[in-house]
Amino acid sequence: MARPDPAPPELRTPRITPILEGRVAFIGALATILGLALGLIAEGLLRLIGLVTNLAYYHRLSSSFASPAGHHLGWTVLFVPVLGGLVVGLMARHGSAAIRGHGIPEAMEQILLNESRIPPRITLLKPLSAAVAIGTGGPFGAEGPIIATGGALGSLVGQFLAMSTLERKTLLAAGAAAGMAATFGSPVSAVVLAVELLLFEYHPRSIIPVVLASVAATAVRYALVGFGPVFPIPALASPTASTLGVYIAIGALMGLASVGVTKAVYHIEDSFERLPIHWMWWPALGGLAVGLIGLWVPRTLGVGYENIQGVLSARLAGTALLTLLVAKFLSWAIALGSGTSGGTLAPLFTLGGAAGALVGGGIAALFPGAGVDPRICALVGMAAIFAGASRTMLASAIFVFETTLQPLGLLPLLGGCAAAYLVSALIMRRSIMTEKLARRGVRVPEEYASDYLDQLLVRDFASRNVLTLNAGGTVQEARTWLETDIRGAAHHGFPVVDGEGRALGVLTRRDLLDPAQAVDAPLRSLLHRPLAIALEGNSLREAADHMVREGVGRLLVLDGARRVAGILTRSDLLEAHAGRLRHSERVQAEQAGPYPAPGETG
Repeated sequence: MARPDPAPPELRTPRITPILEGRVAFIGALATILGLALGLIAEGLLRLIGLVTNLAYYHRLSSSFASPAGHHLGWTVLFVPVLGGLVVGLMARHGSAAIRGHGIPEAMEQILLNESRIPPRITLLKPLSAAVAIGTGGPFGAEGPIIATGGALGSLVGQFLAMSTLERKTLLAAGAAAGMAATFGSPVSAVVLAVELLLFEYHPRSIIPVVLASVAATAVRYALVGFGPVFPIPALASPTASTLGVYIAIGALMGLASVGVTKAVYHIEDSFERLPIHWMWWPALGGLAVGLIGLWVPRTLGVGYENIQGVLSARLAGTALLTLLVAKFLSWAIALGSGTSGGTLAPLFTLGGAAGALVGGGIAALFPGAGVDPRICALVGMAAIFAGASRTMLASAIFVFETTLQPLGLLPLLGGCAAAYLVSALIMRRSIMTEKLARRGVRVPEEYASDYLDQLLVRDFASRNVLTLNAGGTVQEARTWLETDIRGAAHHGFPVVDGEGRALGVLTRRDLLDPAQAVDAPLRSLLHRPLAIALEGNSLREAADHMVREGVGRLLVLDGARRVAGILTRSDLLEAHAGRLRHSERVQAEQAGPYPAPGETG
């Protein structure tokens, strides 16, 4: 009596990924709470920096934000940054070495290599070390440590609630963005910065929580300090076509400057690496340089937001501006290279603003009728040098707009930042954020594009001439068939169909040639798993993910009657990528244009 065909196994089709899942609402709610907390934490860290500054430079107990520039310590001011560096070195040695540096590269490294898991102790040690470093005169802005603290807190929440890697990354980025938004009242640029440096994607599932966190943090800032711009400046002159060209040229110049600044910082860091002493002592040596330069130019000590304000409002000019530019660069580069706890945003904004103002002032003096506004030049320099150094073109332009609320500066900012990015990327392979990671062997994504496989459909790449096996045939018959009829065939998997041509499963060459199989066994008896298929309208990304989940190297494509219409293999996926590469190479060849062959003259 013939054995009846087994019941058809369940068809397993690829998952259709929704635009958003309901859990995003939960992550968004957490991000909102995180943003509210970061708004308070940012204010607390600013007050902690103020407390350390007042104790170190004025010997008074106050948390009011104060600049060290007005101290009356005389030459003894040399020792204040040294002591601060010594404390930071001890905290790094006995607490966590991760508190060293500017924070964002370390957050990027945890995202790329450690599933966005930042050690919990960083949440406490980073702001404390930064408060000591900045409060004792370190030439850094408060925003860097606040961003790093926000990222660490977001990661901690994600670890505590046992979330997925993607959700932890989202909360880490949300915390970092909230920290920046809380410091400057710049929610849009904070979101864009998170996209350009931390998320490595542009997707609603991650953007929405980051936006909610930034908005919440900014709302707290507005409630605490008001709605005004961080760097208020008088109304700007409206840019013309000719002046816009000047501003873009200044942006390109800042691109060159960003390359020099980045190389200088890492050269100094390499010099510290060669010292015959433990790295714990390096911040103290850096502090000595900070103290010496601060004795010469007191304005270089501490956060220096008042310097940015002075540059943008044209209160600093001429020799004073040039002195600030040189001294601030030396102080910051040496301190950062020493491995103390600091940041890059405010120092680079100060350097770029000062350089832009100097160039703009010179142009205005030489060509008074040109209509160039030195304050716009300062704005462009401020944004463009950070855009070139960090490769955050949009975040830099939007940040300066948000912190000044000057709409007439937005067009020059966009043009200048684009020019700086272009020049920097042509000359320098990596940014000030990614160079450190590259030295550790970490590859950072340079660009974010839509998934190529998600744009292609199964029906366009599935192989149509499919060789099938009859479910009623025996193993021996299949082996003979393999050895004679299709000896040179490229296929390694064959659909098994019933008498009506309906697919029941797939058997591979390995299944058929397995010595453990009885030669007289019907092929249907070798089928033991559900049938994994793809639909004609599935994307290749959905199909590839389905292969991984099912642990198979091929998917059947069935028609409405469950008959085999095609088969999609890993080779078909590679062929899809081959098409992309061929198109890319053709475009590059067209862009390169005709060049004379070696030995020919053009």
